[in-house]
Amino acid sequence: MRVPQFFVGFGPTVWSRRRGETEFGIKAVPLGGYIRIVGMIPPAEENESKRATRMRSFIAEVRGAALNDVRPTDGDRVFYKKPWWQRVIVMAAGPFHNLVLAVVFFLVLLVGIGLPTVSPTLQAVPECVLPAGAASAADDQPCQVPITPAGELCAAGSGDCALPPAGPAAEAGLRAGDTVLAIDGEPLPEAPEDGWDALVDTVQASAGEPLTLTVAREDDDGDTRQFELTVTPIQNTVYVDRDGDDEVDGTAEVGYLGVQSAETYVRQPLSRLPGFFGDVVVESVERLVGIPERIPQLFRAAFLGEERDREGPIGLVGVGRLSGEAFAFEGFSTTTKVSFFVGLLASLNLILFLFNLLPMYPLDGGHVAGALYEKARATVARLRGRPDPGPFDIARLMPVAYVIAGAFVLLSLLLVVADVVNPITLR
Repeated sequence: MRVPQFFVGFGPTVWSRRRGETEFGIKAVPLGGYIRIVGMIPPAEENESKRATRMRSFIAEVRGAALNDVRPTDGDRVFYKKPWWQRVIVMAAGPFHNLVLAVVFFLVLLVGIGLPTVSPTLQAVPECVLPAGAASAADDQPCQVPITPAGELCAAGSGDCALPPAGPAAEAGLRAGDTVLAIDGEPLPEAPEDGWDALVDTVQASAGEPLTLTVAREDDDGDTRQFELTVTPIQNTVYVDRDGDDEVDGTAEVGYLGVQSAETYVRQPLSRLPGFFGDVVVESVERLVGIPERIPQLFRAAFLGEERDREGPIGLVGVGRLSGEAFAFEGFSTTTKVSFFVGLLASLNLILFLFNLLPMYPLDGGHVAGALYEKARATVARLRGRPDPGPFDIARLMPVAYVIAGAFVLLSLLLVVADVVNPITLR
């Protein structure tokens, strides 16, 4: 197929140079790419109605503009004259490259960097114990705010009102950076997540019972020493995940130590990639399908002050804001920031792959669907002993294309407004 233009970006041309029959260049808006192929729209079918209507005039104008690119010397090098399978390959090539990039980035994320997981190394040891849902949790100094045992704000000295009790871990002398190696002489599993789960399970089942922890601590000189200390978990109300799906299912009264796990990155085997990638694809498709039903809430968040849905769609401005916050946040390690960036690139390429393959014209998936329909139509005609009806006239879908393009522009503008006036942030 003859390609007159191959550009990075859209809009006015910033720079270009002709090599052979193709003009390569850069356009002003660097959001994607532009490749012009000759003969994307076929000539009118012989049996097409000649009755003048506004819609037919519009389609004829679009068809004429597309066919003006066709030269007498092009011969079979026009898009509509190529076999259906060649057109599918050409139109699916762009989304396919997004898929390849997504797989590569997810491979780097899993095998090169690893997935974040909890570990028996402590990130923080809070000074006091707050029940789940405590009203003072968002305060700058929650340990200095009197609350009831249920976590409600109260006046000091009245009834059951008191300052939150000190955390058992802090009282016993545990510090951030310590690693729990064993409980009552029983070593924790070596896998970080399994070690943390074993610690949590033992503590939650031991309210009021003293536990002897074997702890590893690095001193100021960089040397690591091991020692034992005794800590007695207290009973406290905590959030629980009964189904194991990382969603809070409620609260429970269990033993509580008062420590937070430090994240560690565990590299995954290559065999984990297919299952992980499959799960991400399924979730991405669900999110993509669910965008239309989230648009009303997005509109209310943008113009009526409603709280933004953190699970809703986000635009380029929002992605840029989140990226900036992630890289500026001092609480994130370098590994966390690199992982965030690689994961973001992987997700964007995956969404571009899925979105561009939607069977809607003018997306690539619309051209693919048109070619597949043409093949199916020709097969049915052959089975019925009828002549091949020829190329599918994609020009008839131009009104649909303009509606879809207009809807996409409106959604993009709505996302920009929402990302500016009511953004989703890491906080």
